[in-house]
Amino acid sequence: MSIPTRIAQKPKRALHRYKNFFLTFFVLLSLSVTIILTSYLSSLGKTVKRSKYTALTLDNVNSLVVKQIAINSPSANPTNASCNYFNCFNIYRCGNQGNKLLVYVYPLKNYVDPANVPVTNQISKEFYLILQAIAGSSFYTSDPFEACLFIPSIDTLNQNRLRVKEVSQALKSLEFWNDGENHLIFNMIPGSVPDYNTVIDIPVSKAMIAGAGFSSLTYRAGFDVSLPVYSPHLENYKRQAQNRRNWLIISSQININSAFQQDLIEVKITFPNDLMVLGPCYHHNPMNSSIRCAGEDVYNYPDVLETGTFCLVIRGARLGQSSLLEAMAAGCIPVVIADSLTMPFHGVIDWIRAAIFVREVDILKAPEILKNVSHKRVVELRQHGTWLYERYFKSIKAITETTLEIMSDRVYPHLARDYNYWNVPQYPGIVPSLFLPITAPKTRGFTAVILTYDRLESLFILITKLVKAPSLSKVLVIWNNQRKDPPEPSQWPKINRPLKVIQTKANKLSNRFYPYDEIETEAMLSIDDDIVMLTADELEFGFEVWREFPDRIVGFPSRTHIWDNSSICWKYESEWTNHISMVLTGAAFHHKYWSYMYTTSMPGDIKEWVDDHMNCEDIAMNFLVANMSGKPPIKVTSRKKFKCPECTNTEMLSADLNHMIERSQCINRFSSVYGTMPLKSVEFRADPVLYKDVFPKKLKRFNDIGSL
Repeated sequence: MSIPTRIAQKPKRALHRYKNFFLTFFVLLSLSVTIILTSYLSSLGKTVKRSKYTALTLDNVNSLVVKQIAINSPSANPTNASCNYFNCFNIYRCGNQGNKLLVYVYPLKNYVDPANVPVTNQISKEFYLILQAIAGSSFYTSDPFEACLFIPSIDTLNQNRLRVKEVSQALKSLEFWNDGENHLIFNMIPGSVPDYNTVIDIPVSKAMIAGAGFSSLTYRAGFDVSLPVYSPHLENYKRQAQNRRNWLIISSQININSAFQQDLIEVKITFPNDLMVLGPCYHHNPMNSSIRCAGEDVYNYPDVLETGTFCLVIRGARLGQSSLLEAMAAGCIPVVIADSLTMPFHGVIDWIRAAIFVREVDILKAPEILKNVSHKRVVELRQHGTWLYERYFKSIKAITETTLEIMSDRVYPHLARDYNYWNVPQYPGIVPSLFLPITAPKTRGFTAVILTYDRLESLFILITKLVKAPSLSKVLVIWNNQRKDPPEPSQWPKINRPLKVIQTKANKLSNRFYPYDEIETEAMLSIDDDIVMLTADELEFGFEVWREFPDRIVGFPSRTHIWDNSSICWKYESEWTNHISMVLTGAAFHHKYWSYMYTTSMPGDIKEWVDDHMNCEDIAMNFLVANMSGKPPIKVTSRKKFKCPECTNTEMLSADLNHMIERSQCINRFSSVYGTMPLKSVEFRADPVLYKDVFPKKLKRFNDIGSL
């Protein structure tokens, strides 16, 4: 009886299994449909919600939508003085469109109190131009849900024209305010009586401030943006092509502190022919800011600044002064006498190249200080100041776009523009040849290109040392000896990297720079066969530095050039100094593009001259790169000795007594071909972090770094 019973139960068990399967399938199907439907409805809701946001319109500023602020509306929280990029900025709002900063501007509205009195005056022309510049830029988006940065459309440029409490309430009422997170407030005239040196007095919680006249005590570095005080005098101003600068110093401000005013009177008495002090024209129209007077003499302003070499920018009631931009526009070198002033676009622009700074306590010594400035330095300061003005400050649009570019660099630091972008003019004739990312890729490593003749012992030692560098991709040996064949393959060192030997048809130094097809990496290590003292850590560190500066020559042995007044010509100098203008390609990294340019586009007969004289190919490469990039080379590590310990002096080309003389002749010949001296001098050296500090080796990445 038991057997039939078990047989009869089998169909029931199978049916039970099918029932469980279909039940599970039905539950999963229901969950999937629910999730898909929820996602669809959510996206539909977002689409419907986003559809109410339209692009900013600026053609209806006289008929804006009125929004009333209730008397008991909450105000924004007090400004957080300790805010920085890491604790008050939400980076997760950014990146909706890739590596692009997106900026949303709130719709223009007329905010009024319960009595229908506007909380601010009518929108100023300057603020209108700021909004116009943002809306017309590549950063603008009309969709707040994809925005990274938010700009309130409330005019806060001039604190004297608004009501602090009501504006704070209006900010708090903004739809995406969220305690001011990722909001940027523009302000050019901050502070109020009696303390004009504070930032904007409106509580803005976690919002960033793009403001003028920041004190070093109130500026939040890396978070706020320091702006200039824009001058309305500059809208239609055009500098004259030529104007004699009869005055050493001009002071044109009309709101100087009384103590400084007294100091200027004293300086004028001591240096009557060097200083011109301008003030309001009380005997004409004191309210006319387009003229200035010195006694009975009347001058057009800011045109009169063109007659001065230096223009004083002195602390007034507020730190920020419009006289800074007025001086730059007129080609008058600003002399800043305001100790705690944070200069416009601080952290990005190098003001040492365009202005002179004098301590407030030294104002009486200003004429003596300025008289010691050389004519060459004056020309450089004026040229660079003019360039800065034309690029960053000549209009509200330029100032606004620069502000957004700075914000973009902060949000996407891996794409940030470097010092040279912000501070080095690209003069005619100097065009950047390489359009590379800030950091070159590491994936392919570098190719070592060794130029050799017949020094086999040192060559083999060098190859075995090179392969210890982790980033080495390939070794390319350029066999430059036509009288002797290279060793058989079995005689070469056994290494774990590809090794290729190329036999040249003629013994030419330029062969080391030929763009061989075998070079498949962007980075090349050009190295002589006797440079056997470099360690794997030094080579790897040099490659890492090159990745940061892929358009320059980055290497180990450095040299400089100096002007010899006795012979009235350039001189090659190999002394161990911190001042360098060349990195020798006997051990240097460079982009393979420069090899192509050396081979195909070397000016004049330089390449042929180098091959005929068997010298100076490294100098020629430095001339080429400096001329095309406008940048100096970079020396890495402190090592200065590069003589081959296994080689005798008779084997080394540089041992020749005439070598240094011929190197100097090279520099003079090459500069004559170029028609100028393209080499750029620099006092800079790249060293690994902690390489000299007493730390456990496991905490250091590069331990084996030579000292000499």
